[in-house]
Amino acid sequence: MADSVRILGFAGSLRQGSYNRSLLRAAQAAAPEGMTIEVFDLISVPLYNADVEAQGDPEGVAAFKAAIRAADGVLMVTPEYNHGVPGVMKNAVDWASRPPRDAPLGGKPVGIIGASPGMTGSARGQSQLRQAFEFTGSYGMPQPEVLVFRAHEKFDAEGKLTDEATLKYLGAYLVALKAWVLRFRGS
Repeated sequence: MADSVRILGFAGSLRQGSYNRSLLRAAQAAAPEGMTIEVFDLISVPLYNADVEAQGDPEGVAAFKAAIRAADGVLMVTPEYNHGVPGVMKNAVDWASRPPRDAPLGGKPVGIIGASPGMTGSARGQSQLRQAFEFTGSYGMPQPEVLVFRAHEKFDAEGKLTDEATLKYLGAYLVALKAWVLRFRGS
């Protein structure tokens, strides 16, 4: 279908039980018709090191870059650690920004969502992540935002998003993300 989109989603937390991994699974389940969200696990992406890069991308990095290139858009699901973007997420962006003139994130439409037990719902982490797009040339969707605050009250013990208002807002966000990605198709 001409209006279908493939999204690559990844969470900036390596912990299996993280709220952000759970939010990514909820996004997969809530994807509107014509949108598929493939999940990439960042566990296989080592810390960025230019010496390693000079030898060729490690297998996990090559797979990550190929997955971004194959997608129509990207969905980054970020926690917030110490009022900022976590190292796992920043590291993923660093690898995906290489090489600078042919980076997988270059010209790619991107959505950012996040969850946190705190009251700001990853707002600072999301803001810092958007700053990296100035270098990568990615098109970050400015609105709407999904900032899941008090996440420990919105997911059950198995990691299922149970808060109806958040589910509804996530669904509306994904519809907007689909439209955002379609805006950039062919550019």
